[in-house]
Order: sequence, then C-alpha cells, then structure tokens
Amino acid sequence: MLTHLNIKNFAVVQHLSIDLEKGLTVITGETGAGKSIAVDALGLVLGDRADNGIIRDGTERAEISASFDISANSQARKWLDEQGLDTDDCILRRVLTRDGRSRAFINGSATTLAQLRDFGESLIDIHSQHEHQSLLDKTSHRRLLDSFAGADKLANDVHDYYQQWHLAEKTLKQLKIDTQNQAEQHQLLHYQLEELNELNLQADEIESLEAEQQRLASAGEILSNGQQILALTQSTDIDSTDCSNLINQAIRLSDNIQDEHPDLNEARQLLQSAQIQIDEAANSVNHYLSQVNIDPQRQQLVEERLSDIYQIARKHHIQAPELVELQQRLSTEFQQLDNMDERIEQLTTQVSQHKQTFLNAAQQLSEKRRAASKDFDQQIAEHLATLGMDSCQFITQLSALDNDTLAPHGLESIEFLVSTNPGQTPRPLSKVASGGELSRISLAIQVISAQASAIPVLVFDEVDVGIGGGTAEVVGRLLRKLGEAGQVLCVSHQPQVAAQAHQHLSVSKQNTDGQTDSQMSLLNEDEKVSEIARMLGGIKLTEQTLAHAREMLLSTS
Repeated sequence: MLTHLNIKNFAVVQHLSIDLEKGLTVITGETGAGKSIAVDALGLVLGDRADNGIIRDGTERAEISASFDISANSQARKWLDEQGLDTDDCILRRVLTRDGRSRAFINGSATTLAQLRDFGESLIDIHSQHEHQSLLDKTSHRRLLDSFAGADKLANDVHDYYQQWHLAEKTLKQLKIDTQNQAEQHQLLHYQLEELNELNLQADEIESLEAEQQRLASAGEILSNGQQILALTQSTDIDSTDCSNLINQAIRLSDNIQDEHPDLNEARQLLQSAQIQIDEAANSVNHYLSQVNIDPQRQQLVEERLSDIYQIARKHHIQAPELVELQQRLSTEFQQLDNMDERIEQLTTQVSQHKQTFLNAAQQLSEKRRAASKDFDQQIAEHLATLGMDSCQFITQLSALDNDTLAPHGLESIEFLVSTNPGQTPRPLSKVASGGELSRISLAIQVISAQASAIPVLVFDEVDVGIGGGTAEVVGRLLRKLGEAGQVLCVSHQPQVAAQAHQHLSVSKQNTDGQTDSQMSLLNEDEKVSEIARMLGGIKLTEQTLAHAREMLLSTS
C-alpha cells in the first residue's frame, strides 16, 4: 500500500506532502490545477524517463519520494531480499537535476532505472486516460488476455524458446550455405597447410637464422678483428707490449715501492683486478672465435632457408614470424571443415529440440488462452452492460497461425471483436467502436485486469473521460469495490465517481509573486460536499447543488 508521497519542485508544485490510506482515493480539482501531477510523479519514482523540463522554474532540482507498506506484499519483499536490501521498509526516491542527471534510490541505496521499473511492477499498476488508444493495437489484446489468464510468465517463456529455436535454425542455415563452398575451401587449406608443414618453421628459428647468416657473411672480418683483439690483450712473447704484459710490469713496479700508503694499495688492487678482467676477456674472445667458421656451403643453406621463409610470408601478406601462428590457425580451420558434417548433424538435433520445446510451451499457452477467453469475454460483457452498453457483444478471437508459421508470441493471433448493435456482425474494435465506446470498453477491461492482478495499488488517471450520468456512478461503484479489496487512486472529473471515494483529495492552484503553485489537501465531510457541488456545475454554489452533493455522498454510506 502507498502510504506517503512527497514531491518537491516538480512542474508547478513547490512542495507537496500527501498521506494515503486504503480504499478508493479520488483526486479532483479545476481544469489545469494539476490533478495528474501526483500520477506523473508516481510514474517517475517508479522509473519513467524524464527531462529537466519538469523541474520547477527557478530551482535546480526536483525530488520525489514514495513510501509503501509491503508487510503483505510477498513479491516486493522477495525482490528486496534478493537485492540484499531491508525488507521492513520500502521507500523509493528519485532526484532530477537541471543539468539532466537523474538518480534513483530504493531504501537509501542507489539503483538503476531498470531496477526501479522492475521493482515498481510489484507495487503499482497505473492506467492512463489514453490507454483505450492501445486497444487499437492487436499486440495489447494478446497482452491483456495473457495477463487475465495468469500466463505472463508462460508467454515470456514461449518468447524465449522461440528466440532459441530461431537463432539455432539461422546458424544451421548459414552452416549449410557454408558447406557449398566447403570443397573449394578444403582444397585451398590443404595446399596451404601442406606448404607450411613442409616448411616446418620453428618458433624463434627466423631470429636464429638471421643471426647465423650475418656471422657467416662476415666470418673473415670477424676472425681478423678477433685475432687483433687477442694480440692486444694477451701475447706469448715476453717482450710484447700487449695489455697483459704492460699491466704485469705496472704491478711489479708497484710492488717495488716499499710503502703501504692507502692510495698505493688501492692502485695495486685495481691493477690486479684489471689483469684478471683482461685475461677473462681474452678467453671469451677465444671461445667466440672457435665458433666462427668460414663455411660457404652453410652460408648458402642458411640464405636459401631464409629466402623460402620470406617468400611464403609474402604470399600470405604477413610478416615472417607470423607464419607459425598462421599454420596453427589454418590447421584449426581445416579440422573444422573436416568436422562440418558432424556439426550440421549436432545443430540439426538442437534445432529440433528447441522447436519442440517451443511448441510444447506454446501449446500450453494456447490452452490457457482458450480457457480464459470465454470467462474474459463474459466478464467484459457484464461490465459493459452496467456501463450502458448492454447490447454490446465482445469476442476475443483466437486465430490459429499456419502450420508452417512460428511466431514468438505463440500459435495464434489474438484480436478483440465487438458488435455494438444487435444483429451486427462482430468486427475489429478500430472499425466499429466510437471514441466514447472505446473508453468504456477500455475501462471494463482495466477493471477486470485489476481484479485479476496481484498488484496492491491501482492508479486510474482520468479513465472516466467521456462517461457521465448513471454510467459514471457505475464506474465510481466499480472503483470503490476495487478499493475495498486494496488501494485505488483515481484522478476524476466526475462527481459521481468522487462521491464514491473513501478519501477525497482536492487540487488547487495559487499564484504568488508571479509564480504558480499547485497544492493538494484532504477534504473533510463539509469540504467534500462543496467540491462535489462544484463538480456538478455552476459558478455559484446553490443550496440545491449542495443538497444534491449531500445526497450523492449519503448514497455511499
């Protein structure tokens, strides 16, 4: 149950705070006073999209919060529990700022609009004054019947099963098309793989070959320079002036100095270290030169190997090091082509299974629809009779689709047919019903849908437009009956509807300092009489209209 609604800086409302109770609450007021603002605000706090144009002029942000008592709403409590939120309270809040940003909260925790809409579906069901226009769309006929039949979840399952089947069949068709080019593609891959397998390129082989090719190409120069390095660093001639002999001489001379001065000792250590490093350098050069050979045959083999590698890489328009990865990828594709028949067989089985799953669920849905349609039509006819359309015949037509046709919504198309005059053949709503008739048919459907709904709060926004007199009184009684079983909020122009309210809110508009402010107040018994008298007509309230208003209120007690 909606217990409180708080609105700040929304449209022409500066601040509005409303406490609400069970039963039927009617909201009335002069045209343009802002009667539907509360409904619009509820829509936003339940996740409707909005722009910053609805923020009150002169302010930077609008804020709406709604409090609910969900102690008896197991669906809402379950949702909160699954989200890890407190289930004792239920407060929704929406904040809109002038820069276009929007924030939403559930029990103080930030949430997305999608989550807000999802949660809101278990709290409130809003029926707008323009809802009868949707009756011209056959899609809404199917949705309404499924809701009445309690088959919403099954209808969603049917839709999902259809999508699974459709995707699998689409994949299978594409796979079969691909197999038409399989032989040609298989032959090309076989040739390419044979060439790559024959090449047998190893990881890091190119880098190794290029380094070896460079050494072989410059082997003579390398050996000459290496011998000169050895001659300069280490010589067997005792009179040689190579590095090693010169440093040995320096070491001997330093040893002849009979002084233990720190600087001299450090010099001796550095000379000895240099001697060791020069000897190690000479050994490393010797080891390196032992691996360098002038080998024209080997050089030719290396260059031919590199040439083959570069040629095949150019053929595939890639860099040489990428050939190893290409070979692996082509091998995988080749195996997949080899397994194409097996894949087609597996996918064919999956398509058949998905189709059967869809057909089983769709058949169950069809049975639910057929069983519910008779009761649906009967209840609508009964309500239309009370709304002054006792000659109206209402039929929910279920037309089976062709055997070869599968659709995501099931095995049949659904359309509401109506005959508003005796002897008239029932025809589609769009071709028969007038605007006023559509309004009453829509109202009858909404009332029936509301009775079948598990949603505890129902909101009707001027659904009684175009209805008056005794019919309006019947509408009021229907809404009051719905309110007695839960909570109903109704924005109305009709005094007959307002007289049926358990709680009456009046909206008024005031102009202060050049700005408009809309206010809403709870009416006491005397104020109810005055407001209903105003709605009955006349600029000046007469004792006669006031007496009429009192009589209307007495009839509800």
